[in-house]
Order: sequence, then structure tokens, then C-alpha cells
Amino acid sequence: MTAESTVPGPAGQPYDLGRPPVSVLPPRPAPGPALPAGRPAAPPAAAPPLAADGAAALVTALALPGLPGRPLCAALLVAVSLLLAPRRARRLPAVLDELPAVGGRIAVAWLTLAALAAACDPRYALSAPVLLAGFAAQTALACAGRGALYRRRRAALLRHPHAALVVGPAATARRVAAAVLRHPRYGLRPVGIVAADADGTEPLPVLATDEEVLRAVVQNGVRDVLAVHPAARVRHAALLRTLAAAGCAVWELDPDSPAAPGPEVIAGYTGRRLAPGPDRRGAAKRALDVVVSGALLVLAGPLLLVCAAVLRVSGGPGVVFRQERIGQGGRPFTLLKFRTHRPADAHESATRWSVADEHRMTWFCRFLRRTSLDELLQLWNVFRGDMSLVGPRPERPYFVAQFSQAHPGYAARHRMPAGITGLAQIHGLRGDTSIEDRARFDNAYIDTWSLWQDVCILLRTAATLVRPTGS
Repeated sequence: MTAESTVPGPAGQPYDLGRPPVSVLPPRPAPGPALPAGRPAAPPAAAPPLAADGAAALVTALALPGLPGRPLCAALLVAVSLLLAPRRARRLPAVLDELPAVGGRIAVAWLTLAALAAACDPRYALSAPVLLAGFAAQTALACAGRGALYRRRRAALLRHPHAALVVGPAATARRVAAAVLRHPRYGLRPVGIVAADADGTEPLPVLATDEEVLRAVVQNGVRDVLAVHPAARVRHAALLRTLAAAGCAVWELDPDSPAAPGPEVIAGYTGRRLAPGPDRRGAAKRALDVVVSGALLVLAGPLLLVCAAVLRVSGGPGVVFRQERIGQGGRPFTLLKFRTHRPADAHESATRWSVADEHRMTWFCRFLRRTSLDELLQLWNVFRGDMSLVGPRPERPYFVAQFSQAHPGYAARHRMPAGITGLAQIHGLRGDTSIEDRARFDNAYIDTWSLWQDVCILLRTAATLVRPTGS
């Protein structure tokens, strides 16, 4: 989506431009209970499964007959196995569910070892029986180790389930709480319902005020919060942020859809964590952003100068377009682009939609938009940390407010830094396309993030530049 706008929105109807633009998602206010400061609840630790994978690689390399250079091979297998392993663990994983991924990583590790051994000295080339035996042995050991860890974790949660609050409309919250209580194997014990429309038939205490929530959290040691309706995330946004900051894990459950493969399944409901704790993924993503954006800025420097010079000659001064956009956590930042259109005033710039084929643009401006070269300046936004290379496209405050009200999943896009391109864009969701579809693709990208996925999106974006369609 582009910075400048002059046509109706994607629903086909113009937005009401009579009211001034609104600023959304300001710095988080303090409404909600003053819960004691706690350490934000981190996702389930990935270290124990990683340790099991490393131990399996080490034992296999040291015990397998016919393997040359055992210490070096063992170190290489352990290193490759740990590098390929995901850094995010599910709350209650199952070995069989993970078997394809674990087997795939181990196969890659052994093929890497075989390639390096053959490259170093043909005499050290691994035979097919050795490769198959090593793969089978390491897979069996890794699954056995993970299975033991998971059984121990499930048994601990069954003996000492986490106290949980259920947030949402009373009828829905009552139904979800009953389902969770019927399935104690998920390690949750609802101790209260946060609802404003209770009718007195709830089997659990109903908490209608922030003070009651505070007492319940402190007295029961609440560890998890289940938001069971999209409206609950909006209505109780300040409360959920406060609970997350106090150390609770906040989950959004979809009570109206059957459980499907996703980040989590809780009592048969598909769950998605809304407020994860500190995540080391950010460091890897930021490193990729700095390296790639820095290199592209150097390589594209001459092209940027040529574009700026042509714009200056053909359109006069003011070749850089600056506009406020909303980034991660609702924080505003100034987005940079080459100016391809001059809005009538600041109000038009902030509150009108896309200008894909505006007749007032010169041929060069249309060329810049059609090839997306007008977006190149955003590499500077990425380099200085306002944005990422890959992520949800940022929008203006006015439209963030509109879309957050119309589409419950839209505000959740701001869990990750905004990006120049993203999963929605490579699926054709640019310009005057469905906002609901964009929000769904953006949230799916965030929920399934991996560094390799970022690389794939960047490669697919580069491929689309060969057949540009504009933004």
C-alpha cells in the first residue's frame, strides 16, 4: 500500500473524510489494575529439546561404526543440528507431530556432513549404509529424548495446572472454561471469568472490575489468560497488556472454529499467543535487516541519485515524500519515499487511498510506482530500525483506526515491525485489495515466523520486480 491516496478504499466506498485524522495506538496508557511488576512470561523454553537433539547427535557420532574423524564429525553434527532447530517451542508439543521436522533437520545435518567429508578427502566419503544408520539412530535418540522431556512436562502440568482467567462475553467464556476444565491434560485451571454481561449462572467467579481481576491474579497466582472472542482483545486491550506485563501468558482462542494445525491447540480450540515474552528472534531478524539494507543502500546509491535528479528536474523541489505511519507496538514513525504525487494538503495525504494510475503524474513518476522504485528510500527506514525488510506493510494512523474497528485481526499486525514487503504482498495483496485478507496473511506470517521464511519472501519479492504491477 502506498503513501499517497486519491481513490475510494478497498471496500469500494469512500471513507468519511469530514472528521480530522485520528491518532491510534498511542504510547500505552496506564488504565487497568496496577498489578505487581513481574517478568513477562516467556514461551516454553526451547533449550531442553535442543539439548536432547544435541545429545542425540553426539551419541550417534561417537557410537556409530565406520565414521571417520569422530570428534570433528560429532562437533559438526551437533552444530548443524542446533543451528537448524527452531528457537520457539510449543506449549505442549508431541513427538509424533514433530517427527517430520526433526527427521528433516537430521537428514540435512547428515547430508551436510557427507558433503563436507567428501570435499575434504574422497577417502572419507560416507557410504550409504553409514548415512542411513546414522540418520535412523540419531532420529530415534532425538525422539526418545524429546518424548521423555514432554512426558515430564505434561505430568508436571497435570499435577500443578496453571491458574487461568477467561476473558470475553459471558456465554462464550463459560463455554470455553467448561471445556478447559473437562480436559485437564492441557495444564490449565480456570479460576475466574472476566465479563461485563454476566447473568449469574456462571460456574466460576465473575470479575467485573479491574480491582477484582487484581485480587484474583494475586490470590490465585494466575499464569495464563484466555481471550475467547475477537472483541475481548479490543474491549480489554489495556487489561490484557497489564496482565502480560505482570507475567501472564495471554492467548487468543477461536471458540467458533474447529481446531486446526496452528501455533497451539487448547481444549480443542485453536490458540494464538498475543503477548509473547522476550524473543531472541528479533536479534536474528534485525541482523538480517542491517546487513541486507546496508548492502542495498550502497549498491543502489547511484540509482537513488539518478531518480532524485530526474524527479528534481521534472517535478521541481521536494523529491522526498515523508509521511507518518504506524509501526510495531503502535508507535508512529516517518516513512520515506520518492515523491510521485503531490496531495492537495496534509489532510488529503493522511486520509485518502491509493493513486495507482493518477493522470496528474508524469511518465517518470508512473514508472517509479509501476516498478516500486519509489519505495527504495525505505531501505533507510530499515537500516535505522523504523521498519524491517519483511513484515506487515505500515499504514497511516487514520486508516489504522478505521481498519482496526472493521477487522478484529488488523491491530494484531503490529506485534512485529512493519516491512517493505511481506507475505500479503507476495500473494498479490497490494493497492486496492482486501484489508481482511491482508490482515489474515500478515498474522499468519507473524505466527509462523522464521528467518528462512524472511529470505524466501525477499527472493519472491525480487522475482516479482521482473513483472512489476505497481503498488
